[in-house]
Amino acid sequence: MTDRPFAPSLERLKRHGLRPTRQRLALVKILFDRGDRHVTADNLRDEAAAAGVRVSLATIYNTLNQFTAAGLLREVVVEAGRSYFDTNTSDHHHLLVEPGGELVDVPASHVRVVGLPDLPPDLSLRRVDVILRVARAAK
Repeated sequence: MTDRPFAPSLERLKRHGLRPTRQRLALVKILFDRGDRHVTADNLRDEAAAAGVRVSLATIYNTLNQFTAAGLLREVVVEAGRSYFDTNTSDHHHLLVEPGGELVDVPASHVRVVGLPDLPPDLSLRRVDVILRVARAAK
C-alpha cells in the first residue's frame, strides 16, 4: 500500500472548492495535521520554513485569507492589525491570555449573550464572537 501523506489535505481543499496547488497542500498539511489550533501568519511562515516549504509571507497571508473565505479557517481579530487563524470553525468563543497572546477555545455553551439589539429587517445575525481578555494571577 502506498502512503499518501497529502491525501487528507487534497480532500480538504477539494471539499472547500479550492484548487490544490503545491503551496496550498503544504500549508493545509501544516495547519491541520496537529488538530485544532490558533496560528498567526508569522507562526505559519516559521512552521513552513522548518518543514522545508519555501513560501513568502505575502503568499501566507493570501492563502490564510483564501482559506478563511472558503470556510477552512476562522479569523480571530484580537486587536487592530493582530489576527489569529483558527482551525476550529465550530461555534465557540476565546480566552486571550495577556500578555503573551495565547488564545484558548471556550465552548459556546459556556457563554451566554443577552440583550442583543434589534437588527434592521435587511440584516441577519451570522454569529457572535466573544473574546475574554484574561491575565494569569500573580504568584
